[in-house]
Amino acid sequence: MKLLVTGFNGFVAGSILAQAPSDWEVHGIGRSAIPVDTGKIHYHLIDMLDEKALKVAFADIRPDAVIHAAGIANIDFCENNRATAYAVNVGATERISSFCADIGAKLVFCSTDTVFDGQKSFYTEHDALSSVNYYGETKIKAEQLVRDAGPGNVVARLALVMGIPVMGTGNSFLAEMIGKLQNKEPLKMATNEIRTPVDVVTLGAALLELAASDFTGTIHLSGNSRVNRFEMANRIAAALGFSGSKIDPINSSELKGRAPRPSDVSLSNEKARSILKTPFLSLEDGLKLSLEKGNRKFTTTN
Repeated sequence: MKLLVTGFNGFVAGSILAQAPSDWEVHGIGRSAIPVDTGKIHYHLIDMLDEKALKVAFADIRPDAVIHAAGIANIDFCENNRATAYAVNVGATERISSFCADIGAKLVFCSTDTVFDGQKSFYTEHDALSSVNYYGETKIKAEQLVRDAGPGNVVARLALVMGIPVMGTGNSFLAEMIGKLQNKEPLKMATNEIRTPVDVVTLGAALLELAASDFTGTIHLSGNSRVNRFEMANRIAAALGFSGSKIDPINSSELKGRAPRPSDVSLSNEKARSILKTPFLSLEDGLKLSLEKGNRKFTTTN
C-alpha cells in the first residue's frame, strides 16, 4: 500500500502519519518545516497552490490512496480572506482530485460538520448541505469536486476534532484549554454551539481504514457524545482534575468580530460504526486516549 497524506504538519495529518502501518510506503506533502524524521515517512516540501510541483509529485509517487487533510480550517480567517480560502480549500482540492483520477488513486477528502446550518441534530450523510459561513461554503464546493472526480472517492465529514497533536504541530483547542486551566485563567464557552467531538487518534485510525477499504461515498466521523462547548469544557476539566476552574457560559453571539457558527451540527456516526472496525468513543474515553498518545505531556491535576 502506497499512501500520500497532504498537510503533513497538521493536527489530523500528524495522527494519520503516526499510525500508518509499518508495511505501507507513506508519503507526506506540506509546506512547513519537516517534523523529526523517524525514517518512516517520505516528506515532500510542496505548497498546495504550486500546481506544477503537485503534479510532478503525484506522477513520481503514484500513490494507491491519498488522504487530503490539508486546508485552511480557521473559520474567521476564511471569512475575512475569501480568495485565499477558496484557492486552498477549493482550488487545491480540485487539482488533487484531478491528479488522483489521472493515476487511479483513491481519494479520501477531509470535510467538516460545518457544511450544515445547525438547525437540527444528528445530521446524517443524506441531509441537505447549507453553511452559515464561508469556510463551510468552500468545503461544500470541494466535496462536489471530489465526488465528480471519481466514484471511488470518499468524503469524510469530521466533527470537532479534540486532542493533543500526535506528531507535528497543528491547532488543538484542547492543548490551549489545558494551558489556561493550569494557569487558572477564566474560560468562556458557548452554550449554544453543540458538537459531537471526535478524538484525533480515533480519527486518524478511521481515515487510514477508509483509505485501505472498499468503501466509497460520504461518511461522518464523530464521537459518541453530543455536547455543547460549555458542557464539554466542564467535563474535560472534571476528567483532568480541574473541577474548581472558572468556566463561564456564554452565547456565541456575544463574541464580536467572529464569523457565524452553526448552532447544532452534531453528526450521526451510525454509518461509520456499522462499517468501520475503528471504535468510536465517548468524550471522556477519547480524551483519555488522546492524552496517552499525544506528543506533549501535561500535568493534569491541580
